[in-house]
This record gives sequence, C-alpha cells and structure tokens, in this order.
Amino acid sequence: MPQSRGPPMTDTQKDQPWLFRTYAGHSTAKASNELYRNNLSRGQTGLSVAFDLPTQTGYDSDHELARGEVGKVGVPVAHLGDMRALFDQIPLEQMNTSMTINATAPWLLSLYVAVAEEQGADVSKLQGTVQNDLIKEYLSRGTYICPPKPSLKMITDVAEYCYREIPKWNPMNVCSYHLQEAGATPEQELAFALATGQAVLDGLRGKVADKDFPKLVGRISFFVNAGIRFVTEMCKMRAFAELWDEICRDRYGVTEEKYRRFRYGVQVNSLGLTEQQPENNVYRILIEMLAVTLSKRARARAVQLPAWNEALGLPRPWDQQWSLRMQQIMAYETDLLEYDDLFDGNPAVDRKVESLKDGARAELANIESMGGAIGAIEYMKAQLVNSNADRLVGIEQGQTVVVGVNRWTEAEPSPLVGADGGIMVVDPAMEQDQIGRLEAWRAGRDAAAVAAALDRLRQAAQAGDNIMPPSIAAAKAGATTGEWAGVMREVHGQYRGPTGVSRSISNKTEGLDHIREAVDAVSDRLGRRLKFFMGKPGLDGHSNGAEQIAFRARDCGMEIEYEGIRLTPDEIALAASRERPNVIGLSILSGSHIPLVSDIIAKLNDAGIGHIPVIVGGIIPDDDAATLLSIGVSKVYTPKDFELNKIMMDIVMLADPSKMAAE
Repeated sequence: MPQSRGPPMTDTQKDQPWLFRTYAGHSTAKASNELYRNNLSRGQTGLSVAFDLPTQTGYDSDHELARGEVGKVGVPVAHLGDMRALFDQIPLEQMNTSMTINATAPWLLSLYVAVAEEQGADVSKLQGTVQNDLIKEYLSRGTYICPPKPSLKMITDVAEYCYREIPKWNPMNVCSYHLQEAGATPEQELAFALATGQAVLDGLRGKVADKDFPKLVGRISFFVNAGIRFVTEMCKMRAFAELWDEICRDRYGVTEEKYRRFRYGVQVNSLGLTEQQPENNVYRILIEMLAVTLSKRARARAVQLPAWNEALGLPRPWDQQWSLRMQQIMAYETDLLEYDDLFDGNPAVDRKVESLKDGARAELANIESMGGAIGAIEYMKAQLVNSNADRLVGIEQGQTVVVGVNRWTEAEPSPLVGADGGIMVVDPAMEQDQIGRLEAWRAGRDAAAVAAALDRLRQAAQAGDNIMPPSIAAAKAGATTGEWAGVMREVHGQYRGPTGVSRSISNKTEGLDHIREAVDAVSDRLGRRLKFFMGKPGLDGHSNGAEQIAFRARDCGMEIEYEGIRLTPDEIALAASRERPNVIGLSILSGSHIPLVSDIIAKLNDAGIGHIPVIVGGIIPDDDAATLLSIGVSKVYTPKDFELNKIMMDIVMLADPSKMAAE
C-alpha cells in the first residue's frame, strides 16, 4: 500500500515561498538600476545581477578585448561609481543580492561592501551570494583569469572574510548550472559540483578554529540547472541533498544538521530553449521549474527563470515580468506550499535517487584518484565535451525529440515576435558613453591614493594574505576592475584552460562516412588535408558550440585548429596567416558579432588572406546576419542550425577548389 502523505498543513504551517529573482543587467548601471527597481516593485524579492563580459573577466570598458562586449550580456561595473549607480535607492541592508561573478568576485564584493557602507548599512547584516566558482569556469563558462591554485586561494579568502565580517553572506555558489549547459549527465553534474565543493572546503580547513568550521561549511551554497526531464531533475536534487549531507557528515565531521543542509538557488535550463517556435519555451520553463519546487526536501531557496525569448537575444522587461509571474502563480495560487514532501516513500523516486547517487559516488572516487577537482580539470573538461557530443547526436538522429526542432517543425509564425524581433537591442552608442564615464572617473580620482592602494593589494597577494581588506580599500580609493584584475594577473599569471578537444578521432564516426569521403576528395584536389580553423574572438566563454564544431570536423577527417577562447581579431588573423586554413569558423554568442567579425574580416584582408571563406555562428538576428553576409561572411548559423553534418558539408563545399574555380 502507498504511504500516507498526511494532511495538508494549516495556514500557520504553510511554507514560505522561495526567493523570486530575475537574472538581469544590461547597457549601463543607471539603466540596470531602473530595471531592478521596476522588477522589485512588481513582486521580485531578490536581485540577481548579470555583469557584462569585461567585468567578469577583469577588463575595463576601454580595453581592446572589451570592444563590442560592453553592456551586451550584463551591466558594466568598472569602479565604485558604477556600483553606486547600480544600487541607487536600493537599501542593501534590506536586500538579498546574488551576483553572478567568479574570477572578479572578490573585487565586485568589495565594491558592494563599499557602497553598503556609504549607504550607512550595517555590513554584518548584508545577505546575498557571489557565485565565485572558478573550477566550473575552467570546465564550461570560460570567465577565469588566473591559474587554479591561486584562484582557489581567492575563493577561500572571500569565504574567510565573509565568515568573519558578513556572516549571512554566501561566499560561493558551487555552480553546476553551466556543467549541464556544457553537456554533463546528471551523474557528472552531481560529481563535478560536489568535487568542487570538497576542494573549496579542503582549502578552508585551518582558516578558522576547528569548532567554527561547521558554520563555514553551512555557508557554502549551490547554483544548479534543471532540465526538461523534470522527474530525473527532481531526483537529482534529492540526490544532491543526500550526498552533500553525507559528505559534510563523513568527510568534515559536521554533526549539526542545519550546517549540512543543501542550500541551492536555480536557474532552469537555457540550453534547451529553442529559436524555432520560441513560444514553446514558456512550457519548457514551467515544467523545469517543477523539478526544483515540487519536492519539499529538495526545494530551491531561490529561483530565477529565463525568458521565453533568450534563444533569440536579450529579453525585454515585459519578457522578464512574464517569467516572474510564472513563479508567483506557482507560489501563491497553487497549494504546493501547503503539503509535506509529495515524493517521500515513492519507490520509483527512491530507485532513481539511489542510482544517481551510485553513479555520482563512482565518478567522485575517480576524481579523488586524480587529486581532486583541481587535478582532474582536464579529465572533467574532456568528459563534458564527449557527453555534449552524445547529446547533439541524439538530437540530430531524432533519438531525443525536441518539439519544433526535429519533430513537428511546421508551425504558424509566432505573434510574440513582432517588428522588434521579440528582443531588446542594446544601443551601440552606449559603449562609448560608458568609456567616457570611465575616463572621467579616472581623471577625477586621487591617482596617488589609487597607486598606493593597488600596491598594498599587490603586497598582500604576493605574501599570501587575505586579499579582501586591501581590495575593499582599493575600491574606496577609486581603483578600476581592470586595475584590480591586472594586479592578480601580475602576481599569479594568466591561465588558458583545456579545450577538451583532442586531435585524435573519437569513436563517434558512425554515419559520417559520406562526409569523410567528401573531405578526402576535396583534400586530394587541394593537395593537402582540408584544414578548418575554429576561432572564439572576444570575451565570450560559451565554448560549447565551438568545441562541438571542432569535434565533428575532426571526426569527419579534417585537420582542425582550435586554440580555445578569448582571442583578439589580431590573434585570429595571425593564426590564420600561420596555419593557412581552407575555412575559418567564428563562434560568438555574446551579441558582439558585428564589430568583432568586421574587425577580423578587415585584418584578414590586410594580411592578404581575405579569400579564405569565413563562417559565423551565434545568437544572431536576421538583420545582423544580412549585415555579416554583406561584409564578406560566407555562411551564418544560429541555434536553429542544429544539424552539424550539414555545417560540415558546407565547410567541405567552401573549401573545394573546383567549386571556387567554377565560380
């Protein structure tokens, strides 16, 4: 007989809803502040700040690598004045703020603390989170700066400082969100995230008294992803909670249950949002939210939902409001929060949870044998690329059904996509405006005080001292994001993470024989092996697409050249001059495709290799695609072009000398 679930709770027992957040930020601090205040007035209960790529990777808005990236995927914050404007009229002592920031997390938290102090806040009462998970940046997102060991030291510096000065602040989110976006299986997502949590806690041992260590353990939180297989995802969350409890108890000797609690926030899956029939994404987002709200024992503490149109571009305020309303209806109109856990004692759920835990434990043991998460970075990266390849093959071959993409593709035009393309477009003039304000800030500050503050920061980093106090002092003195990160690069060096793409052909060549034959034929006509160069210009670290294109091109028999993320146009032109590829591919998902591709085309022409065909992939509106084609790009691909074999045949045709001669 099924177990009784018990009576519903009374009104006094009804659970409080999770924090409602919207991941937001764009253009300028002033524009983002207006967006935040509007969202809060509409019932949002916490803030989730999206920073632009220069801020995430430690560059000021006028740096060469920041060109075209300023304000595109988040808000630019270059100094205390920007942070002050971002939170104008928002009392930070009363706010719960999540900042999605990793490599520059110590710096952005320093700016936040400085602004809170200016507001007269009691800093010890601040509540919120900095993501601060560098290990997953090496694996899946690419906004790292320094090598792993000093980066881990910076994470523990933040944790130690927060424990002593901001006890309600979460010093890091172990972030498995991007692991799933990069193709992780549920077992890999569990294991890789838990291994990261262990690496951080191992690094924190000895930084506080043994008796206080459990409290530090209790401040580590997680940020996860929930995909469309919502039963599996719900079971994954229950497995996460049980495994984390086990690790805290057995590995770290934490006896108090409250310090072993698995505390997590979530953004549901963006990888599965489709450019085709984008209105269907509303259903996907709702179903994915169920995975992190239905089970009381594994319910998220904070939820942020993507907008239905994020596969098309930047959401508008109305789009974000629609996602907020989805959360509010679930929390306030349904009776979800009136019941105990709906799945306790369910045999199917129990079996799935145990299966996930067994798989995760086996993978954790494998990672431990390599020295833990830091030692296993290259292994984990290669595993993610391989798993993502399996995922894409499943979609291409129809084994994984995606409605509107590989089945039921005929549809009426979406009325939600109007004349504006259904998205917000950032004014290109905004970048120069931000640079102008940055120059004015530099001109108006006390240069000697800034230099002295940065020197104290440098000394602390070199000595291995906690960098948070001198970082806060540098923030108050007027230092910039690029200057702070410049000190970290100077002291610790800059790191280039593994690509996960080897030059050796994989075992996934089934169904590629016709393409391999075409590659061989064109290679014979070229007099050498067809060479394909895959480039990632700018600061966009979303490398999943680039990795899969390079992975498939290699398996189709092409010689590949893929040097990873964050290349300048000059570096791409220099590499193309050196390697002489037959086709160049560029992947840009940050919205900076027009300026970056324009620069690259110009530099290829200057180098005398403008005849090499260039193909471009990204989240690219139709008007922008037309512009790219007009300046010499041969092909433009967007998320709807999911059949990689078609792209492979395009590369073969573009490289074919007989075709070029005929034209």
